[in-house]
Amino acid sequence: MDRRRFEELVLEAVETLPPRFLDRLANVDIEVRDWPSPEELRMARVTAGRTLLGLYVGIPHPRRGPGYHLALPDRIFIYQRPIERLCRSEDEVRDRVARVIKHEVAHHFGLTDADLRDTGVS
Repeated sequence: MDRRRFEELVLEAVETLPPRFLDRLANVDIEVRDWPSPEELRMARVTAGRTLLGLYVGIPHPRRGPGYHLALPDRIFIYQRPIERLCRSEDEVRDRVARVIKHEVAHHFGLTDADLRDTGVS
C-alpha cells in the first residue's frame, strides 16, 4: 500500500473517534513511519520476536498539571510496515489502524496497557 493511502486510513481512524475523545485531542501530532527505530522499540519495551504497531510519546492528560503550557506536542507514531505484515487486505489494514489509533489515543488520555486489556481496547 502506498504511503498516501495508508495516511488516509490513519486520518479516517482519527476522525471516527468518539467526539468526547476527538474534541479533547489537542497538541498531538500523529505521524506515520515505516518501521520503529531501535530507540522506539526500547522505549516501548518490545522484546525480541515481538513487533510494535504504534507508540505514544508525551505527557498523558492525567499527569498534566497547572504548569503544562507551551509544551511540545505529544506524538503518536503509527508503523505502516508492521501493520501491513499482519494484514492481508485493505479492510484488515483499516481495522488494524483503527485499533492502533484507539490504543495510542487511550494512552494519551492516561490509560495503561493493563487498563486497555481490561476494557478490551488492546
